Amino acid sequence: MHEPVTALIVAAGSGSRSGQTLPKQFLSIGGKAVLAHAVDALAAHPAISEIIVVIGAGQEALLRTAIGDRKLGSVVIGGATRRDSVLNGLTATTGRRVLIHDAARPFLPAAVTDRLLAALDHAPGAVPILPVADTLAHAGDSLGATVPRDGVARVQTPQAFRTEAIRQAHAAWDAAREATDDAQVARAAGFTISTVEGSPLLDKLTYPSDFVAAERRLAADLVSRTALGFDVHSFAEGDGIWLGGIRIPHHRALAGHSDADVALHALTDALLGTIGDGDIGTHFPPTDPQWRGAASHRFLTYAADKIAERGGRIDHVDLTIVCEEPKVGPHRDAIRARIAELLGLQEAKISIKATTTERLGFTGRREGIAAQAAATVRLPEGNI
Repeated sequence: MHEPVTALIVAAGSGSRSGQTLPKQFLSIGGKAVLAHAVDALAAHPAISEIIVVIGAGQEALLRTAIGDRKLGSVVIGGATRRDSVLNGLTATTGRRVLIHDAARPFLPAAVTDRLLAALDHAPGAVPILPVADTLAHAGDSLGATVPRDGVARVQTPQAFRTEAIRQAHAAWDAAREATDDAQVARAAGFTISTVEGSPLLDKLTYPSDFVAAERRLAADLVSRTALGFDVHSFAEGDGIWLGGIRIPHHRALAGHSDADVALHALTDALLGTIGDGDIGTHFPPTDPQWRGAASHRFLTYAADKIAERGGRIDHVDLTIVCEEPKVGPHRDAIRARIAELLGLQEAKISIKATTTERLGFTGRREGIAAQAAATVRLPEGNI
């Protein structure tokens, strides 16, 4: 039986070269944070027994937003340099083998992890590498002499080590020097580092163009899904209704266990339908007293979060409200803005329409309001 393996993800950097306001490990690509992609890839490997994430001081809230309810072995606060952060993470490591991985390399093929762990059976450390295909040259104001490519390789992460070996190596390292990676630290301590075949998928996300390319790569692997939702609520005594996430003054209210927002209920069902995860009653049964009078925006954001957990993204939602009263037109822009806010979408991806039934049926008799919604999302094929 193999020794336990800890995955140590270093996510404490500021990511200033990404051109974004957030550190790059917390930016979203393909509907979830860069860090979440890395966590999911490592958590899916059967040899990984724990995942430790090292973040910067003050990044706790960003981490919670990025990983949601994913389970981690522990969260460690990093130091002033990458090596300091790795040292802090190694202190918390319990596995006898450790994979030290940069969060900015979110796409980790399981085959690379397999090769690294197999190499540790014969060496204290192993790293994934790729050959250099481009011509290399010294650069400055003008192009300098070329650098021979023979014997040169691109070194990636994760880098795998026997835990005690890499701890000893870091303890022996001159703290006044900054290391480029952990393999350099291990070699300086006299440890032999094996190499295994890396993957182009492990290219580091650094510049804005890298994020554009990552989005395109993920988009090519997404499958489009569309689903419908429908809901009806009757009028009751009251002085206003909740519709599309806003309160509209009216001489009546809508009857329901929650706040009876018929529009958000229909839209919630449409979103849940795209991932085949039941309907609003499945997750928020009307027999449960905790949902009495609940704000329906909680149901909508719950459904959106479920899609995000599967790596999906919402492309467009379309909502049709059917009623004789109140008039929806004066509130259309406010409803659209509120739904866009709740779903984290541009308003251009939200369509709000209203119609009547020409005084036919229960809506025509002003007995209530109906709503029909459609949602289109894209999901990774393996998560459908």
